[in-house]
Amino acid sequence: MRDRNGILPLDAAQGSVVRRDLRIGDILAAEGKLDRAGIEQVIRLQESRGVRFGEAALRLQLITLEDLRAALAKQYDYPYLPADGDAFSADLAVSRDALHPNAEQLRALRTQLLIQWSKLEREPRALAIASPGSFEGRSYVTANLAVLFAQLGLRTLIIDADFRAPRQFEIFNVSDRVGLSAVLSGRAGHEAAMPVPAFGPLAVLPAGARPPNPQELLLRPALTTFLQLARNEYDVILIDTPPARENADAQSVAFSAGSVLVLARANHTRIDDAAGLVRDFRDAGALVVGTALNRF
Repeated sequence: MRDRNGILPLDAAQGSVVRRDLRIGDILAAEGKLDRAGIEQVIRLQESRGVRFGEAALRLQLITLEDLRAALAKQYDYPYLPADGDAFSADLAVSRDALHPNAEQLRALRTQLLIQWSKLEREPRALAIASPGSFEGRSYVTANLAVLFAQLGLRTLIIDADFRAPRQFEIFNVSDRVGLSAVLSGRAGHEAAMPVPAFGPLAVLPAGARPPNPQELLLRPALTTFLQLARNEYDVILIDTPPARENADAQSVAFSAGSVLVLARANHTRIDDAAGLVRDFRDAGALVVGTALNRF
């Protein structure tokens, strides 16, 4: 629900479905983190202190916090990345620490979007993520929201439509040699979207080669056509956009997508700029599903 200012509150919770057939102790043992003697020590502490198995194992220093997080991810069946040592950007907070404050806010935003979509006669599926200026969290929110939707088992596609300063290829460590610019110019098809198996049913279509005419390219019917085809393959399509105040690229993308989420960054975005952008999108015929204030 929006408040009277049209802001989507970030106060909802989104749970996971626990795998009742997998116990933390069994998972840790299978991973070689605990032996029989260690499990018996943990159980004794559990019984004497009334704590959970994982907490007891941590107190005994038999496992690390990273071990516990990985085991919980397996128990609750969601993609997980270690805190370090992988190929992906540190921006992907939701996949490394389920209890990270940003992860909780982003899950709440995911929940609010699902609620808003459920109220519509037709789910938009394609959603542009926009904001007035630079450094307001569009790429961060797009990437992390996509991971969270994929964690629900939804087939999710990220499209990087920021031809000015693309970031999704860096965040997910994929090649940007072929991407959206090639698709819109007729030199590639839907196969340009690259699956990222580490995050479940998630794929990324990077921006690709930087075109000399980004706005004209985004205004071509090819973008609408591509999105119509993508809706048959994906449950959720999130589109990263450039700063809307600097050019009309974001408006073009939002018009083709049909819906847009407007971001504002606390202590950075001017309220008048965010409100003006909402009006611009509505005047252009795009459905503004809400605005979100972030501190990322």
